Amino acid sequence: FRARLEAFSDSSGKLQLSLQEIINWLTLKDEELSEQLPIGGDVGAVQHQRDFHTAFMEDVKSRGPFIYSVLESAQDFLSQHPFVEPEETLPDNKDVSPRRRIQNASRSVWKQANVASDLWEKLTARCLDRHRHMELTLERLLELQAAMEELAGALEQGEGVRGAWEPVGDLFIDSLQDHIDAIKLFKEGLTQVKEGMKHINDLAHQLAIADVHLSVDNARALEQLNTGWKQLQGSIDERLKQLQDAHRDFGPGSQHFLSSSVQIPWERSISHNKVPYYINHQTQTTCWDHPKMTELYQALADLNNIKFSAYRTAMKLRRVQKALRLDLMTLSSTSQVFQEHDLQQSDHLLDVVEVIHCLTSLYERLEEERGILVNIPLCVDMCLNWVLNVYDSGRNGKVRVLSFKTGLVCLCNSNVQEKYKYLFKQVSGPGGGCDQRQLSLLLHEAIQIPRQLGEVAAFGGSNIDPSVRSCFRVAAGKPALEVSHFLEWMSLEPQSMVWVPVLHRVAIAESAKHQAKCSVCKQCPIRGFRYRSLKQFNVDICQTCFLTGRTSKGKKLHYPIMEYYTPTTSGENMRDFAKTLKNKFRSKQYFSKHPQRGYLPVQSVLEAESSETPSSSPRLPHADTHSRIEHFASRLAEMENQNCTFFTDSLSPDESLDEDHYLLRHSSPTLEQDSLTGQHFGDGHVLANFNCEDKDELERILARLENENRILQGEYRRLKWQHEEAAASPELADGAPGSPMGLCDDELLAEARILRQHKSRLETRMQILEDHNKQLESQLNRLRELLLQ
Repeated sequence: FRARLEAFSDSSGKLQLSLQEIINWLTLKDEELSEQLPIGGDVGAVQHQRDFHTAFMEDVKSRGPFIYSVLESAQDFLSQHPFVEPEETLPDNKDVSPRRRIQNASRSVWKQANVASDLWEKLTARCLDRHRHMELTLERLLELQAAMEELAGALEQGEGVRGAWEPVGDLFIDSLQDHIDAIKLFKEGLTQVKEGMKHINDLAHQLAIADVHLSVDNARALEQLNTGWKQLQGSIDERLKQLQDAHRDFGPGSQHFLSSSVQIPWERSISHNKVPYYINHQTQTTCWDHPKMTELYQALADLNNIKFSAYRTAMKLRRVQKALRLDLMTLSSTSQVFQEHDLQQSDHLLDVVEVIHCLTSLYERLEEERGILVNIPLCVDMCLNWVLNVYDSGRNGKVRVLSFKTGLVCLCNSNVQEKYKYLFKQVSGPGGGCDQRQLSLLLHEAIQIPRQLGEVAAFGGSNIDPSVRSCFRVAAGKPALEVSHFLEWMSLEPQSMVWVPVLHRVAIAESAKHQAKCSVCKQCPIRGFRYRSLKQFNVDICQTCFLTGRTSKGKKLHYPIMEYYTPTTSGENMRDFAKTLKNKFRSKQYFSKHPQRGYLPVQSVLEAESSETPSSSPRLPHADTHSRIEHFASRLAEMENQNCTFFTDSLSPDESLDEDHYLLRHSSPTLEQDSLTGQHFGDGHVLANFNCEDKDELERILARLENENRILQGEYRRLKWQHEEAAASPELADGAPGSPMGLCDDELLAEARILRQHKSRLETRMQILEDHNKQLESQLNRLRELLLQ
């Protein structure tokens, strides 16, 4: 038994020594594996670490058979000498029984075998994990390195393209769109670069999650790529923005070429809705009007001394027409340009850029057809300024096609009948007819032209309903107006449109030269309009004297008067001689009983304004300068109506007021018959819209005039009674003509005659004021009814 025990001890001891040796070696290798450096961040380092780890794994693998054999021996030993668990291991001394000693030895072998097996499994698993990690890292690093090299080449090419870009300021304006397209194409071509940059950044992020930190070189290269890509993207975006801004500011659709229309210290700028405005750097102020337009408006004030509104308006428009060079444009050329720009829908809204394009085409065609040099930027800017002043005073940046056409057609150089036909065609329906709404749109657009000059009150005001009703009376109750009806009505020169034919005659009269001498200023020959009295022989007046009301001392203007805007013929001279001879035998009462006007009056403007107003022509009473001018012009018309005089400062004391309603005719070179054109001013029949304050003021004026009339009537009765007493007195009757009493009588008679005429004027004024008051009350009643509704 002792021999068997000693043999058991020798075998178990050798087995335990082998197991302990394996445990120590596995522990050492595990420590060596733990001491290996973290996986590197570049391909070279990882490959070196992989080779070292491969050798390490080979060393571990070489010990595998020995370890497996020892573990098998331990398993065989334990199968031969099993033990019961769990029991405490007692000290191995002489007091322990042999069986217990065998149990303790078996338990020690079992424990060592378990520890060795666990260490072996863990070591081999760690080696395999590190090996797989190295392989994956090496694969990613190789992919990252290849992608970075490819992207570096692509970015280098992109940098080369960027370096070849010319400064935007050196590019031709016509090539801007091509450069914009090229930049967009170049940006689209960099889509793969963008995806590649995203891919390498994802790879770097995955490596960082796997606790693999890129090497300094790789990290620097990656950072340089990201920085270069961001800079290239920023350069592309900035370049594209610069090109687009340049194309917007300098390209075909820009307004840059209009910058030359102003000179220092002025600068042309553009608001957010493309509407131009002008900056004066000297006074540090801004304004909507072009400096030349401001000068033009100031020069128009010189024409305010013209007594007749139609002629005053026509001559102002003639100056505007010349300043805008519209007097050189024909209707055919203008309509062709409208067709080229597809301005067919009257309700369509044009923005400022579209208006500029159309005006540019107009002036370029004018320059080509006329063979003259036209300052296109100045003309386009001035015409745009005028169009916006007339039809977009609120500067919304939108103008209706009908508004734009109406403004240009009214001021272009063409036969007045052709203008009427063209304008009627713009609002007529498919069948060629025009209803009341369409006609009101046309008249509304047309009346904006004198409205902008502050002259609308003389032409029926902004309310065009009376004009529409007047025109449809010609159609004899038909629901639609035909072009023949419209031309017939326009031939009567209606009050709201009388300034159009007057403008036509003003333009023709500019070149007229009459071999006659002005009876007032002695100008010879008379240039422009010539006015011949049909009541006195050899009395001719030039247009300046007639329109401003100048008369020669001791001479009065006798009516009727014939207006000539072309040189007279011998037949016209004989005709006028016969008429003058006939009028010599007619009294003032005849002309007062047969008043004739050269225009067709329309109903008073003191009606409710039309509720339908085109959106492009905002109605803002007293909200801007033009509305205030209209209001002041309305008040001026009121005062002119109250005064009811033609030559306010030149009427003789004994001149009858009835002569103010004179007969004025004009002679046309194409018409042998007389056509009435007189009194194209219409000031005595037009009133402005009144508010409540104006009504109160009118009532105060009426009360003051009534009081003055009562005083004058009392003075008149007193003078008349004195005159009758003096006439009944025999001393006065027999007195010498040169006696003091006779002189006193003559003075009384003269004074009575003056007072009689003054009384007649005051009565007329009172009658007019009473009529106006009634119209005001009617309008107020109508407004109250509307408010109640």
